[in-house]
Amino acid sequence: MKRALITGITGQDGRHLAEQLVGKGYQVFGMVRGQNNPKGQMVQDENPALELVDGDLQDLSSLIAAVEQVQPDEVYNLGAISFVQLSFKQPELTGDITGLGVLRILEAVRIVGGTVDNPIRFYQASSSEMFGKVRETPQNERTAFHPRSPYGVAKVFGHYMTMNYRESYDLYACSGILFNHEGEKRGLEFVTRKITNGIARIKLGLQDSISLGNLESQRDWGYAGDYVDAMWRMLQQDEPDDYVVATGETHTIREFLDVAFALAGYESWEPYVTHDVRFDRPAEVDLLLGDATKAKEKLGWTPTVSFPELVERMYLADLKSEQSTMRSRRR
Repeated sequence: MKRALITGITGQDGRHLAEQLVGKGYQVFGMVRGQNNPKGQMVQDENPALELVDGDLQDLSSLIAAVEQVQPDEVYNLGAISFVQLSFKQPELTGDITGLGVLRILEAVRIVGGTVDNPIRFYQASSSEMFGKVRETPQNERTAFHPRSPYGVAKVFGHYMTMNYRESYDLYACSGILFNHEGEKRGLEFVTRKITNGIARIKLGLQDSISLGNLESQRDWGYAGDYVDAMWRMLQQDEPDDYVVATGETHTIREFLDVAFALAGYESWEPYVTHDVRFDRPAEVDLLLGDATKAKEKLGWTPTVSFPELVERMYLADLKSEQSTMRSRRR
């Protein structure tokens, strides 16, 4: 039975990945900061086979202890301050966790190491936000980085540090440059989930409108369940490498609104959406479009959920959740 350690276990990707790995017969450990973490209980209720271990991306000694305790075959570093807008308000914390946190977990993996015959394999969650003010479209593994947020800058640091440990210490270390991926487990602070949850609540008479920032941003949106499958595939290869994971399609937030409101039976979203400058980024990323040719050819990976299917999946899940909450309150 293979053993996997996942940081960021309470996030969208951690939850999807844990579910998939348990399904593949892995013994899965999720790292949380403090055993009384309320989200830790949530993920254990969701996935009873998951075991939690204590660890903190700001504390190297705790990471060494976690890796020694678990003795993993694979480590997936998904932990980060992952909300881009928040990174502008907390740049130092973002740099410490999203950037230096990668260095610390790499160092823990290097120190513990596994065995000569079975070294620990490491995955780093890199991000399309590293491309920022893009130099070319579409973006692939060789496209230059020009990050436009503290989050993107920190991810670039983590990406290059992963490459450095691979080249310096012969570590089996991969980075997945994942473009935007969403789903029913996405946090409510992210624009896609904010939209689908907001529409569900409007449909049920629980709120009147949705406040959003820039509607012209173009993103390459895929389904998180597909993308964590790509993470796993990376660590099954003979040699470590870095891969772009994307659908190869781009859509604006306006298009997301069009599809989502149509699903809910509305002819137009404009009466229900307001602009709030608080949600505009100080430096915007206008267009992201990924070229996942390498992942398709070398990993055999392809996305399975289309853009309309993704939006429908998220809206129906939010509608069901809000209806369930309403019924519970009436009891």
